[in-house]
Amino acid sequence: MNAQTLMIQGATSDAGKSMLVTALCRWLVRQGVRVVPFKPQNMALNSAVSVDGGEIGRAQAVQALAAGLAPHTDMNPILLKPNTDQCAQVIIHGHAIAEMDACGFHDYKSIALKAVLESYTRLSGQYDAIIVEGAGSPAEINLRANDIANMGFAEAVDCPVILIADIDRGGVFAHLAGTLALLSESEQARIQGFVINRFRGDMALLQSGLDWLEQYTGKPVLGVLPYLQGLHLEAEDALPHRTDFVALAEQKHLRIIVPALPRISNHTDFDPLRLHPQVHLQFVGPGEPIPSADLIILPGSKSVRADLDWLRQNGWEIAIHRHLRYSGKLIGICGGFQMLGKSIHDPAGLEGDAGSASGFAFFDMQTALQPGKLLRNTQGTLAFDDSAVTGYEIHAGVTTYYAHYQPAIHLAQGDDGAMSEDGLILGTYLHGIFESPAACSGLLAWAGLDEQAITPDYHAIRDAAIDRLADCVDQYLDTAQLYRLLNLKPGTP
Repeated sequence: MNAQTLMIQGATSDAGKSMLVTALCRWLVRQGVRVVPFKPQNMALNSAVSVDGGEIGRAQAVQALAAGLAPHTDMNPILLKPNTDQCAQVIIHGHAIAEMDACGFHDYKSIALKAVLESYTRLSGQYDAIIVEGAGSPAEINLRANDIANMGFAEAVDCPVILIADIDRGGVFAHLAGTLALLSESEQARIQGFVINRFRGDMALLQSGLDWLEQYTGKPVLGVLPYLQGLHLEAEDALPHRTDFVALAEQKHLRIIVPALPRISNHTDFDPLRLHPQVHLQFVGPGEPIPSADLIILPGSKSVRADLDWLRQNGWEIAIHRHLRYSGKLIGICGGFQMLGKSIHDPAGLEGDAGSASGFAFFDMQTALQPGKLLRNTQGTLAFDDSAVTGYEIHAGVTTYYAHYQPAIHLAQGDDGAMSEDGLILGTYLHGIFESPAACSGLLAWAGLDEQAITPDYHAIRDAAIDRLADCVDQYLDTAQLYRLLNLKPGTP
């Protein structure tokens, strides 16, 4: 039996596609349906390591958790990780196969579609339902030819589509009606209804607009989802612009700053810190003053040498040296860890033009980028206090040490990273180190939090948010229509 398929497309980027797919996955699991998320093509620098040893978009990994599944490469067969504004690393079935510019990938899409359909076919034979997430907008006229991310995929597998739009941005009726108008007749017929996202206000004032939209388009509004204050769901790519938890006035809090690198990767590493009531975390962008802090964290990067240049151009090298002179703490994660050494070599031009760059030289080590990434989920303990830590590695660099350092983490596969002799600097290849409550508390204490850290359970917070989204499906969406679109009967999978 082939799975019933429903696709969620957005009138704009960040309209709520990832959120709605996550919500529907958890809601269907509650109905006893074996459901799996799927995104044919994703462009993101936030990624996760799958159970089969590949790399997929972070949003699909969260959707897998919502469905009660381990993330698998078939859930996101095509992942594009931009190196520059014109070029990206192309990852097929979890593994990098080439660097391509936009025109090159556009010509490659007919081959990429075969990989997409291979994954879809495998999933279709294993599950009752597949909830598919589109990418960007289906009305991008310049990208319509050879499309594999939106209507091109929907037409290829003959599935219905729900279109979602964000009312909080304004112009929601223009977004929905305009998107529909720019589609072909067959594509318009696939749109089975609209969902309006992030509404806050009086529904009585919105109703006339909903009535007009249904009359004008001939399509039903399947529901209006509220603006959910304090909801935490890991971002697909864009940096967050707010702090989720605010420290209480009577509590001391640790000040942490993170440079918003142009090619920052896996910034979801810092979500547990953003949610921590004793932490004030700030991303510092280009041209912004670099504030004083207790801890500076250099994040992962998809273009380490270019981002290293950006740091220097924006005054970070001077600021970091001043920070360390006053006994501030410094952490480098993955690409940020590579920056802490003496040099970074990219002889094959994996992240841009071939060449080398000088690092900050806090550690006597050098890193050479090599084809083929190390991709693994792992666990271990912090070297300085034995706190349990779990995380994942995604990197192409091989680091060679020319001096002996205490490792940062003892992993099952061996020691990872380094700590400086004065105890002020820590570097690691491990992403996700703050998700483990004990490790997070240990690292915050090392960084200077001078009272007992009250570290929230990050995984419990994330799971509660997913449940909250599923509750919204029950409360605000037309579930009878959802059952119809998925060819399911209420109460029976």
